Amino acid sequence: MNKERVIMLSDCQSFYASVEKASNPQYSNKPLIVAGDPARRSGIVLAACPIAKSYGITTAETLKEALAKCPEVIVVRPHMQQYIDVSSQITDILRKFSDQVEPYSIDEQFIDVSGSLSLFGSPREIATAIQDLIRRNTGVRARIGIGYSKVTAKMACDLWAKKNADGIFTLANEELPNVLWPLPISELFMVGRRMSAHFQSMGITTIGHLAQMPLSELKWRMREKFHKKCDIDAELYWRIANGIDDSPVSPSTYEVAPKSVGHQMTLPRDYYKLQDIKTIILELSELVCRRCRKLKVHGAVVSIGCQGASFDDPTGFLRQTTMSDPTNATLLVYEAALSLFKLHWDGQPVRRIHLSLSNLSDESQYQLTLFESRPRYRELERATDALKNKYGETIIGRAASFTDAGQLKDRSGKIGGHYK
Repeated sequence: MNKERVIMLSDCQSFYASVEKASNPQYSNKPLIVAGDPARRSGIVLAACPIAKSYGITTAETLKEALAKCPEVIVVRPHMQQYIDVSSQITDILRKFSDQVEPYSIDEQFIDVSGSLSLFGSPREIATAIQDLIRRNTGVRARIGIGYSKVTAKMACDLWAKKNADGIFTLANEELPNVLWPLPISELFMVGRRMSAHFQSMGITTIGHLAQMPLSELKWRMREKFHKKCDIDAELYWRIANGIDDSPVSPSTYEVAPKSVGHQMTLPRDYYKLQDIKTIILELSELVCRRCRKLKVHGAVVSIGCQGASFDDPTGFLRQTTMSDPTNATLLVYEAALSLFKLHWDGQPVRRIHLSLSNLSDESQYQLTLFESRPRYRELERATDALKNKYGETIIGRAASFTDAGQLKDRSGKIGGHYK
């Protein structure tokens, strides 16, 4: 293995389900899934423990389908705040071995232990120690892929560590031809079902076919296949197949200022009336602007989009407009978004609405206008932001949010669309 870099990816097995089992020892030897709303027997499976998976239950299938496969399965609604807390606990455990820890998702984290080998032993010894600490402190089993880059650590974990008895696998550079390249192209990281079919139609059936093809030829083939220039995509796939990834493990990945700030809301029912939709646009404007105020930025471009409930007969639109001045004032963004929505909405029922601000800049730098109202807006909204930060989302709100159309009260009890 490359002695310069030793990177690991820690992935928690059936994370949500494992946390629930650790919190409820009486479920330890029983099939358990985490899913939507058990009381209403609705929603999809977010996580299934290994016992539940042995019955054929898979994530993303409906709760109804899961119950048909295993009627006795224990169904638990998600507790998102608890999962976030355990994820943070695992981050702290990883930081005992290196300060270079980068969360990849709620249950996956990269760690660069290149500078820790003299302190904690070989990569496998470190991986074993990490597994042991995570298990003893959280009750969750971690699988660890070891590589010389982030992409090889990810593939080592997904393709082998998740299937090994000890949950650890090392993918070294010199082993790519014999270990990685014989695998079907569908196994390559970032290659989904559709892209796999495209590659196979081009005669690229294994990862090795892609890795050993001259990059210039791959770019030409992909241009011919998709009838457009896609050199960046071609190089990305080629680099992954060859295990090439120079990106560092960066603890500050999620501290970089975003290029846009947006929120999306999936509604509990179809919204037909403009008056009800206006309430949702107002709530989204509040969410977006509050986050912008926290980041101390304002935006010049507002975007709004909506969708209906049917995937077979999709309806909706996505449009944007540039405001006369950048802002993070809720009412100003709401007025611009509402005007844009009314211009493009065709009256079809709405089930999902998205709103965002982009072209962001420092909020302290703005052009004064003759009838300047932003300082007044800013002071008022700083006061309401402070109240919500201290006492919760529902301590103060706009009257429209407390009507039947509003989602403020329901949303305040959720994280990522799931109950805390």
